[in-house]
Amino acid sequence: MYSISSRKYINNGKLLDKTDVLDIGGFLVATKRKVFQIQGANVRKIRVVDKDLAHPLVHEVVMRKYQQLISVLAELLVEDDDDGETCREALNQIERFRIQVKNKYRNYVKKQELERMSKKLSKIQKEMQMKLFMIQNSYLRYPESNRRGR
Repeated sequence: MYSISSRKYINNGKLLDKTDVLDIGGFLVATKRKVFQIQGANVRKIRVVDKDLAHPLVHEVVMRKYQQLISVLAELLVEDDDDGETCREALNQIERFRIQVKNKYRNYVKKQELERMSKKLSKIQKEMQMKLFMIQNSYLRYPESNRRGR
């Protein structure tokens, strides 16, 4: 059903079972909606095993998600709320993006790109933490006129 030809997985033209192919690590290219036609067969999942070939594909995916995250964070930074819910939401989105990049894309993205994204996200994260800290401190302060003096 499947045939693999690469430097690491030479199978001499033998067909493999689906379970053998799923065990191979690599970057999954296709989406759920898109179906590729290869030699008259419908293919939904294409896995790129070579890191050099996968890098441009992964870079495009990560940068698209990164730009979406930055635009959402910019909107949340501008928003003014009294309870700090937008700050918590922004911090959660930053952490979710970092975990996703760490688990899925770290092997395929260059270290310099990861560091550059991390620096910008850490700056935004510090701003959000300071904003959240200021909001929390404003709730803890009581006006001097409401206190009883003895």
